[in-house]
Amino acid sequence: MERSEIKRIQKIRHDVIRQKTMVIDALHYSQRLKWRWAGHKARMVDDRWTIRLTSWPGPAGHRKVGRPYARWSDDIAKVAGINWMQVAKDRDRWSSLEEAFTLA
Repeated sequence: MERSEIKRIQKIRHDVIRQKTMVIDALHYSQRLKWRWAGHKARMVDDRWTIRLTSWPGPAGHRKVGRPYARWSDDIAKVAGINWMQVAKDRDRWSSLEEAFTLA
């Protein structure tokens, strides 16, 4: 309900309205939670199903024709690299990459 009294014809951008109303951007918030969960999961040391599921290459066989489906970790790999699970073990480096991920 950011635009309750502001009409679209006034041409005021959403980010300006959010600064005034102090409403949290849902996309930014969800990306931050995803980044933190990925770091938490990568630092787990035992053999949990979440770690096995993330590193699972998928079923063997032929894939469908066309563009491959995006995986959960593809967004994280764009910012932290292919070996993002190793990068996440260094908390200082991982937290410095969080802002780059949430802005992308």
